[in-house]
Amino acid sequence: MTAAQNYLALKLLYKKIKLPDKVSKPIQNTPYQIRLPLLLSIAIAGGILLGATIFGDNTQLNALNAGYAKYRDILLHINESYVDSVDTEELVDYSIEKMLEKLDPHTVYIPVKDVEKYNMQLESDFDGIGIEFNIFRDTIYVVAPLSGGPSEVVGLQSGDKIVTVDGESVAGEKVKPDNNKVFEWLRGKSGSVVELGIVRRGVKGITKYKITRDKIPSYSVEASLMINEQTGFIKVSRFGDATYREFKSALLKLKKAGMKSLILDLRDNPGGYMDRAVNMVDELVGGNPKIVYTDGKGSRYDSEMRAKSDGVFEQGAVIVLINEGSASASEIVAGALQDNDRALIVGRRSFGKGLVQMPIELQDGSELRLTISRYYTPSGRSIQKPYDSYENDIEDRFSHGELFNKDSVRYDKSLKYKTAKGRTVYGGGGIMPDYFVPLDSTTYTYLNELYKVNLLREYAVEYTNSHKEELQKMSVKDFQNKFIVTEEMLKAVIKLAQEVSVPYDEASFQKSKPVIKLHIKALIARGMWDSEGYYPVMLREDDVFQKALTLIEEAKKLSQK
Repeated sequence: MTAAQNYLALKLLYKKIKLPDKVSKPIQNTPYQIRLPLLLSIAIAGGILLGATIFGDNTQLNALNAGYAKYRDILLHINESYVDSVDTEELVDYSIEKMLEKLDPHTVYIPVKDVEKYNMQLESDFDGIGIEFNIFRDTIYVVAPLSGGPSEVVGLQSGDKIVTVDGESVAGEKVKPDNNKVFEWLRGKSGSVVELGIVRRGVKGITKYKITRDKIPSYSVEASLMINEQTGFIKVSRFGDATYREFKSALLKLKKAGMKSLILDLRDNPGGYMDRAVNMVDELVGGNPKIVYTDGKGSRYDSEMRAKSDGVFEQGAVIVLINEGSASASEIVAGALQDNDRALIVGRRSFGKGLVQMPIELQDGSELRLTISRYYTPSGRSIQKPYDSYENDIEDRFSHGELFNKDSVRYDKSLKYKTAKGRTVYGGGGIMPDYFVPLDSTTYTYLNELYKVNLLREYAVEYTNSHKEELQKMSVKDFQNKFIVTEEMLKAVIKLAQEVSVPYDEASFQKSKPVIKLHIKALIARGMWDSEGYYPVMLREDDVFQKALTLIEEAKKLSQK
């Protein structure tokens, strides 16, 4: 048992205390109360003995002992003398949560009733809106919409702030959202509807999105297909329980189809299991190079992961796509492949989450996810960005111009490192791409209005259902090359929009028109052929992907050096 477990185990002792709510005469201690100090002393002594090798110094041990005693005394006084009835368990949970706020943004305490919810996103299907979120100073931020989920469909973006749910405020000091509340607000039965009020950088006021909850798929390899005769494309949306198996299967399928070059898309991938990321890298690099290492307090949680098995695709060009929504395990993959000169990284600077959490199951079934170390890329770069940058990071990147101009990217030039073959890379938070591709700054107002009411998807479903026989006669390639979104189809969309109170604006429509046509075509393709149809259409107008295609030859040279 670690010192952290001993400290939190006090919760279990106090849960058993049953004292009068109000006191009118001196309290006579029960036999259990008389034994309580002895029980606490045993717990403290055990913590001291077991923790001696961790803390190693009497000053620290004395401070820890004093902390136990102070916390014990306060809880006992509250139970014995506080004027009103109190829920001791609730107080302990609250105090633990507030204590952990003094550490880092990723160390969390999970009450027993919420443990299953926390594991669902990585281990199984669940019903909800499909977002990865974080809470910073009483505001819910969207880290990334999960690919294929309802939030992605309606257009939620990384950096969005959720300020209302079904018209009720969920932000600010009065509300104080926590993870449990957010789960309650956003999850629900498949088919139920929730309305979110979103504040987005560059958009005035609160924008309302109606989102129909759905089953959030457990698969994490969202797409694997051949873009041309030699180039394969794999989109990984998160690092869940089955990610490595899915990825290896996708590699084998594409290699069998003739893949000589791979574009691996990790954009908006919020991360997950570290070992899945390590295994993924091992399929792409040869020999025994370092993939990632961790460094914690002392040496107890230090580790080093290296490639150890023959991979499916150790030869041939590899390009990895990242952006500001790529975090954690995504950054391990990108950093390892970059530092080992196995891949070119294309896109924008990643999120910057380089902390390792260890789940510690407590005696009552609750869980502490404690940050025990930082992880580093093979060259020695720490991926973790400063904690104080969390709250306004996306806004700061926007306002400083980092999302639109390579020269505006802020990083510490003193944190300079070398890859295996001598290329210069930089640390200080997130993975810096080898080739920067700016975010499209064009505002497509009419397109955004259509997405707010989920109209484009609705139209695509209707069109696919009413033209199914005609579409089934086409191959995916024929559809991509020959299908045209006609003026009549656009008029039908405009009419539907007016029926749901989306006003028509000629100038805004004309500006959005090419993108609206692209999205309609892609959504129809998704309805017919799933991701195999959707991605080839969308990627044709994807600046980051198109840039990657121009770098295939350079990536080949890098892999051959």
